[in-house]
Amino acid sequence: MQKEIKCHDCNAVAMVVDGNVTNGVFLKYLEDSKEHVIFKCTECHAKNEALENFKPIEVYSRVVGYIRPVAQFNTGKQQEYKDRKEYKIQ
Repeated sequence: MQKEIKCHDCNAVAMVVDGNVTNGVFLKYLEDSKEHVIFKCTECHAKNEALENFKPIEVYSRVVGYIRPVAQFNTGKQQEYKDRKEYKIQ
């Protein structure tokens, strides 16, 4: 039995034949005591062995006293948030 899967980083097609990976590795991580498995091809794993960017980050912002996820903002407010510049006091 053959199963086709894609690399987490580059989306290159990898092959698993009878449970054996032919050109990559599986990486595991725990989330809320549940185990997840991600595949990385040999080339991407050689560049960076760490598992990065596997989970979307939820960004919150305070608007008029309320803390809300930026993803819930309307389109105009999301664009305003992207256009903001960081101000640092020296």
